[in-house]
Amino acid sequence: MTPSFDKVRQLLKMLPGMGHRSAERIALHLLVERPAKLAPLLESLEAAAAAVRRCQRCGSLAESDLCAICVDPKRDPAVICVVEQVPDLIAIERSSAYRGTYHVLHGRLSPINGVGPDQLNFATFEQRIKDEPVTEIVLALGNDIEGEATCHYISETIHGVRPSIKISRIGFGLPSGSGLTFADPATLRSALEGRRDVGN
Repeated sequence: MTPSFDKVRQLLKMLPGMGHRSAERIALHLLVERPAKLAPLLESLEAAAAAVRRCQRCGSLAESDLCAICVDPKRDPAVICVVEQVPDLIAIERSSAYRGTYHVLHGRLSPINGVGPDQLNFATFEQRIKDEPVTEIVLALGNDIEGEATCHYISETIHGVRPSIKISRIGFGLPSGSGLTFADPATLRSALEGRRDVGN
């Protein structure tokens, strides 16, 4: 293999979920087997890099100040579903079981890894529960130790700002220690419909 090929393979391997063989297969596909696909891919990546940003309200993907969900008048502004990452939001949307808005934290609390509230999208969340007509927060985070710690922090934050807000947590049908991204739509639908009140 050439040094240039090795560099592409190593960079691809750094992507989430990409192992050595997958990275090698994609590099070979784009550079040797189907090089005609490389130019449009590079163009679309460059265009997306210039256009895509975080929604200023919820933290999801947007190409203007607000994302498509935040500007949708059919969404219920009284309910905010808090998720860890954008793929979790996409998974819930795929289930078609939720019509409120979202808030993407872009991670979860992990003191052992140096991830505290300041490293996550908490500042805008606190502002939203102060300013918006929110009546319920749905916590859609993984049910492992870090997910539990993040849920506890969010609950304490809400109690300190607006104790009247109902806090619920999905969980029905989700295996212990799992996240949302790889759950099937039916499981997520059951999890949302069977959410439980965390209590104030």
